[in-house]
Amino acid sequence: QVQLVESGGGLVQAGDSLRLSCAVSGRTFSIFKMGWFRQAPGKERAFVASITWNTINTISTSYTDSVKGRFTISRDNVQNTVSLQMNSLKPEDTAVYYCAARRATDYEYAFWGQGTQVTVSS
Repeated sequence: QVQLVESGGGLVQAGDSLRLSCAVSGRTFSIFKMGWFRQAPGKERAFVASITWNTINTISTSYTDSVKGRFTISRDNVQNTVSLQMNSLKPEDTAVYYCAARRATDYEYAFWGQGTQVTVSS
């Protein structure tokens, strides 16, 4: 019902910036919140950031503590994209990054992209 395709990953050096994008298609009107998650080697998938989707007057964002001040999540409801601007990247940010969508009726994120690899070298 909702399709997500990430892009923008790559290999960068510590301190560099990278911008991830997620193209959203399908029943976009049903989406309540969009999120970015990441999974590092040998670790479980973890929350990175989220943003409310179909809100007009207010936009609510949330970040995990380790990325606050470095990462910024944004949305474009015309282009149907959600982006993650990542600055001051650290080697510990290395992971596969996933875009996810949650509807108001979902208990958790129900739709996931295929993921994009981000590798930060020291």
